[in-house]
Amino acid sequence: MRTIDTIYINGSFVQPHGKEEAALFNPATEEQIGIVRLGDEQDVDKAVSAAKAAFAILSQSSKAERIAMLHSLHDAVSARAADLTDAMREEYGAPASFIGFSVPHAATSFLHMASTLETYEFRRRIGHAEVEMRPAGVAAAITPWNSNYGFICGKLATAIAAGTTMVVKPSEMSAIQTQLLTECLHAAGLPNGVFNIVNGYGHVVGAALSAHRDIAKISFTGSTVTGRAILQAASATFKRVTLELGGKSPNVILDDADLDTVIPQVLAAGFANSGQACIAGTRVLAPESRLAEIHDRLAGAVATLKVGDASDPEVSIGPMVSQKQWDRVQSYIRLGQEEGARLIIGGEGRPEGLNRGWFVRPTIFSDVSNDMRIAREEIFGPVLCVIPYRDEAHALEIANDTVYGLQAYVFSSDLARAKRVAERIDAGRVVINGAPHEPLAPFGGFKQSGIGREFGTYGLESFLEPRAVLS
Repeated sequence: MRTIDTIYINGSFVQPHGKEEAALFNPATEEQIGIVRLGDEQDVDKAVSAAKAAFAILSQSSKAERIAMLHSLHDAVSARAADLTDAMREEYGAPASFIGFSVPHAATSFLHMASTLETYEFRRRIGHAEVEMRPAGVAAAITPWNSNYGFICGKLATAIAAGTTMVVKPSEMSAIQTQLLTECLHAAGLPNGVFNIVNGYGHVVGAALSAHRDIAKISFTGSTVTGRAILQAASATFKRVTLELGGKSPNVILDDADLDTVIPQVLAAGFANSGQACIAGTRVLAPESRLAEIHDRLAGAVATLKVGDASDPEVSIGPMVSQKQWDRVQSYIRLGQEEGARLIIGGEGRPEGLNRGWFVRPTIFSDVSNDMRIAREEIFGPVLCVIPYRDEAHALEIANDTVYGLQAYVFSSDLARAKRVAERIDAGRVVINGAPHEPLAPFGGFKQSGIGREFGTYGLESFLEPRAVLS
């Protein structure tokens, strides 16, 4: 069993002042595999002080120096890809397909930001003004458990590119992954204090960062409820915030779609990361004219999906991250039936043959109306709702009838038609016909899915403030 009793401040692994501990589990077996000692407000103060001291130097660094740092970070993370993969599999349980994306994505996020930085102009002439894009100040990153490496690396890469130092508060449930990643980042040899990592609870470490007088910028990924609390705390000192929050993404199947191609893609979008993804396409909008066919195709395809331990490469859906999350998903499956929705496949309990582990039966509901809670609230598990629509206008009405607006999916045999539909969906990203991820395009949400954007130039500028000097 692993004991993690250090945090990372000012270039060193140090014991936290905090005394609280949290247990770590393998979600596929429910066995405790470790324990982590958590930081507190005093640890936050030390980390912020280190970042503040380092900011005076990093903010004056050259573009070339920052690019070199980003390349060093990429190399250090890439060097331990196998170890990172093993840790994520054991502590989080994501299927091989997701881990196979997540670990390389974490490393290459440094290269993508280095590429962005190479062509970015920090000084521009506008009329008789000289405009300079300056680092906003010491930043805090608060990251979730569902893609620990990617969120930490992506936010850190952007901060360094901007000349901003950072304090990271990762999820306490990902401490084994965080410890290993921190070792990688340390090996890159960056100046002390450029990044600092403090394990801790959100209501302790996260709250202290959100209210800290010396934090100028917060980048948070997580639930809308927590994002709202962070925004309120940050408002007292007018911190700049980027919030990437929840989603209830529409997965729109147009009536001309080729179901042989589309059904696997619809399920891939809906069950991404075992359903534990803010971008999961959990509302499947199906034309009434093809509803029965789509039901049959979905049920048949789901029946072939393998649920289980991520050590099996054939597994498509892994466990929920915790007992609490398993209970939450089970409660929504019960709720859907109480609301009058009909189960096409799945239901409560574990899949057949799995007697332990926080595994959920992949579940699809039909006879769902968009006013049901299962259609409006983020479940964060492998549970999809099929919602019928009459025509294209009705589909758009349903797609946009949500408090969220993070991502959406459109499937059609007619690309021009799919693009016309995409243009009318209120979401930060719309994916047409399963298009691949674009790491330089802006990512973030409309409405209660967040504030601001990440990735590429849009993400870089969220860590910068423009200053104009007129002469």
